[in-house]
Amino acid sequence: MDDIAIRVEGLSKRYRIGEREPYKALRDVLSHAASAPFRRLVNPKPTARNPESEYIWALKDVSFEVKRGEVVGIIGRNGAGKSTLLKILSRITAPTEGYVEIHGRVGSLLEVGTGFHPELTGRENIYLNGAILGMKRAEIERKFDEIVAFAEVEQFLDTPVKRYSSGMLVRLAFAVAAHLEPEILLVDEVLAVGDTSFQKKCLQKMNEAGAEGKTVLIVSHNLQLITGLCGGMLWIDRGQIRDAGEPHHVVTRYQRELRGNTEHVGSRITRVSAEKALVKWVEILSDTGQSRNTFENGEHINLIIALDSKLPPASYFEWMLTTETGQLATSGGTFMKANGFRLPTQSGLLHARIGPVRLAQGCYQLTLRVGILPGHILDEWSDIETITISRYTPEPDGPPFDSRRGIVYLPCTYQDGIEFLPNA
Repeated sequence: MDDIAIRVEGLSKRYRIGEREPYKALRDVLSHAASAPFRRLVNPKPTARNPESEYIWALKDVSFEVKRGEVVGIIGRNGAGKSTLLKILSRITAPTEGYVEIHGRVGSLLEVGTGFHPELTGRENIYLNGAILGMKRAEIERKFDEIVAFAEVEQFLDTPVKRYSSGMLVRLAFAVAAHLEPEILLVDEVLAVGDTSFQKKCLQKMNEAGAEGKTVLIVSHNLQLITGLCGGMLWIDRGQIRDAGEPHHVVTRYQRELRGNTEHVGSRITRVSAEKALVKWVEILSDTGQSRNTFENGEHINLIIALDSKLPPASYFEWMLTTETGQLATSGGTFMKANGFRLPTQSGLLHARIGPVRLAQGCYQLTLRVGILPGHILDEWSDIETITISRYTPEPDGPPFDSRRGIVYLPCTYQDGIEFLPNA
């Protein structure tokens, strides 16, 4: 019980379609009353509407727990309910059903400008947000210089934030949320507003928060970033939790769903041919000739590719393995050999032996390409097959090598540095 930072039980949020905000100014009341007779003339007998059709469930029966010190990512399509969930956790909006238990002080960075008064200066908003978090003035002043330095807005500190650019505003908002010592940090997809150097600072800060035992929930469409940063993952789809657990597993399922086939990613391929298809088919084999798509590190991947017998002179063949997020993991081709490799082969078949494999655990998409140097592509099959690399633990009893530690594993030995120096 004591190690739980966030507990969500049966959480649901329903919105009425087309409903206005409950706040009305005097002019709205007068305008509504004045236009009533005309509305009755235009529509004297309003048609009956199905009450259920007027509502939409942004979240429906969501339950999960997050332990203290966990960094959890939340992924899903636009409109899935991710931001609604963070707004409920931040107490910005109330749930329709269910309940949330929050154990700790919450700092949130949701939409750009959320929690900031546009007429107040940057300095005044820092103190305002600290007060909202329940911090004393002395605590805020102790962190003030760090916040300003992190946000890089010293020159505009006494300018109303309504005159800030979106980048300046998000820098200040993140600096406030991260430095005012929250025990729970909620971050929505607003880091995309900042530049690359600022994003690196934010990631470093979130890593530090996790290392210090703080709880972090982050929503992002950057799957590579979120997989490397988080130790747990929630996939929200149409207001419900579709999957939860180890980041790589959840992201892989999510990517397969995005590609339109939950069983086999490679079944949905993209073919780009300048004139005609030069790659006829490919088969993936083990060293023993067994047809399979799952390999362990240390094994070789054998590709048997059938090529058109009428390849142009000086043609080359290239293969690529990309991660589920589209990042190039490794590649190779006939042009990388010292004396080259002449195509086509006499049999029309090409054998490419890849390995031994030293890749992080995960699914990789195979792309095949035929072209003419320097870089003219004649035929390309993208995502023609999926190759799965099983769990890899380089050292006995050591941690697994996964995408959080990189893509390619390079063995390394360690010794006392004095033994390596030639004149020691």
